[in-house]
Amino acid sequence: MEKDQNRLSRAVITTKDGSKSIFVPELDEHYHSVHGAIQEALHVFIGMGLDQCSNEPIRILEVGFGTGLNCLLTCLTGREIFYHGVEAYPVQREILNKLNYSELTGDNKSLFKSIHKASWQSDERITPNFRLLKDQVLIQEIELTEQYNLIYFDAFGPRVQKELWDPKLYRKLYSALTINGIFVTYCAKGQVRRDLQSVGFKIERLPGPPGKREMLRGRKV
Repeated sequence: MEKDQNRLSRAVITTKDGSKSIFVPELDEHYHSVHGAIQEALHVFIGMGLDQCSNEPIRILEVGFGTGLNCLLTCLTGREIFYHGVEAYPVQREILNKLNYSELTGDNKSLFKSIHKASWQSDERITPNFRLLKDQVLIQEIELTEQYNLIYFDAFGPRVQKELWDPKLYRKLYSALTINGIFVTYCAKGQVRRDLQSVGFKIERLPGPPGKREMLRGRKV
């Protein structure tokens, strides 16, 4: 992906569950499933990811912070969490203001604003139980010194960001996980599954969110 991605136009759309998402016409790519942005996030990252972690505090790495939807839903669980979001191309404020996640999740407008007002490259406490570090950097260029219990892999798909769906990066993420740590992604492509297995992940093919047959979950064993 070229580093001038911020120059691309973005349109706010409404997905089938009523939640908003973003469409990038030049890439023919959506930030979330058109079948439901919130439904997808709850299923893939909360249900198949966070809900499978029994330990606390939990350390989470998100590759592709995007709109902050996964971060908001994770914070709303009330669990004790350190959340590290990595995003090379932050969504512009005027686009964020058009999203309706805070309204659809129970009038959490102040929380959503706090997540996005948090400074980049700064570890900040958003709630008593939730710390957030946002890094504006390419995931390939950051040194991951922390050990994470859970990784949300929410980059654009392999057609658009092929460089992120690569065994070299998977190996880096595998190393950053604790033993029994979990990796979840909406993608279920066979090549992705095989590449994840090649670096050591034990992979499960799971039922996908609405509109998608399968998703992948990996564990470090």
